[in-house]
Amino acid sequence: MDNLSNIVSQMSNFVWNSILMWVLVGTGLIYSIRTGFVQVRHFGRAMKRVFGDLNLNGEKAGSEGMSSFQALATAIAAQVGTGNIAGCATALISGGPGAIFWMWLAAFFGMSTIYGEACLAQKTKTRDEDGAVIGGPVYYITTAFKGKFGKFLAGFFSIAIILALGCMGNMVQSNSISTAINYAFGIPVWVVGIIVAVLAGFIFIGGLGRIASFTEKVVPIMAALYIVGSIIVLIINRAGLPYAFASIFIGAFQPQALGGALGGLTVREAIRYGVARGLFSNEAGLGSTPHAHAIAKVDKPQDQGEVAMVGVFIDTFIVLTLTALVILSSGILEVAEEQGITGTQLAQAAFDTAFGSAGNMFVAICLMFFAFSTVIGWYFFAAQNVKYLFGRKALKVFSVIAIICVFLGSLFEVELVWNMADLFNGLMAIPNLIALLALSGVVAKLAHGKDVDLKNWKGGKK
Repeated sequence: MDNLSNIVSQMSNFVWNSILMWVLVGTGLIYSIRTGFVQVRHFGRAMKRVFGDLNLNGEKAGSEGMSSFQALATAIAAQVGTGNIAGCATALISGGPGAIFWMWLAAFFGMSTIYGEACLAQKTKTRDEDGAVIGGPVYYITTAFKGKFGKFLAGFFSIAIILALGCMGNMVQSNSISTAINYAFGIPVWVVGIIVAVLAGFIFIGGLGRIASFTEKVVPIMAALYIVGSIIVLIINRAGLPYAFASIFIGAFQPQALGGALGGLTVREAIRYGVARGLFSNEAGLGSTPHAHAIAKVDKPQDQGEVAMVGVFIDTFIVLTLTALVILSSGILEVAEEQGITGTQLAQAAFDTAFGSAGNMFVAICLMFFAFSTVIGWYFFAAQNVKYLFGRKALKVFSVIAIICVFLGSLFEVELVWNMADLFNGLMAIPNLIALLALSGVVAKLAHGKDVDLKNWKGGKK
């Protein structure tokens, strides 16, 4: 198992350090410039679009798609997961406090990337064999590149996302749930794995309607619970907040100035883990959330593009940032390596400084909701690609495989699971980013209020 973990880690490091770390941020920068920094120009309108008419009990989702808020809730269900707690803690240990700064920077540019993903998914959505609305990167990939090359990229993306989210990704989520529950309540990880797998299977079987109903109710509640709890901790640990903010900016450019164990880190490590864990969390550019945004019922693609930006903002600038500040203000990071604390347990230890032993339980409960909602969202994204490759009849087989993966993930070592998730997330992002770069001109026109007829678009090679 250790040898396998090392091999996967080396492959993941190559994909992220040599390719994706630069391409993801570069794509976000290009999209920001070409859209006139749409994440700034339309931010107020995007917030009003989401929260102006908030409804936790919206219309029933079906063959015609789901409401704009249901689509956002499904996307956020996937975005706000273990990356916001365990992933943030891992980034702080591996990259130091400076990793948070690079998370912020990547997320800022990522807001324009996800705007483009949502717009393109809306423009290229279609109907499946049963007449239901369906969409996602495979459809704008084959729009960008005609013929065999487009089909190859789309097929590669579909296989990668099925493995990355439906299999490996959901193993990460169940691993974090079982670890947190075991640490807080002493329940065996295999018992937690069985419970999570059964509950997930119940929602999987219910299809789009049950998934949309679950996410639109659970996501706002779980986010509010965690935000309020984090703010209370920060008030209690307010004396440590100046150091928390200072360490983020110092660690981003001069980590050696922090001294101690943190001073041994490098700027490259801060960038690598900040960008990788941040994008694993908010998923901008990875090609996952467009599956939800594609089937939103909106007047024009730009409407859902603006809504999609709010998902990245909530995930990174609110939820993930609160986790980082709680850990840094508690002072627990300085002794984490000495005490052998990592991942979710680091966040639990930080909450313990304010809540006592109840901190373990609070994080475990929040993580359970975060990770479980991500399991649901990621299953939905992967299932769309199963339908694309194999047809609707294959969904029953895939749902069984996904349920098994959820259970097995609860038993694996955390390092191997994270490394596998990193690798497969990186692989699925590559064809998505190629298509996004090819279609950046289309998104630029949409962002400036112009429409584009993609049916007659000649940008791709025949």
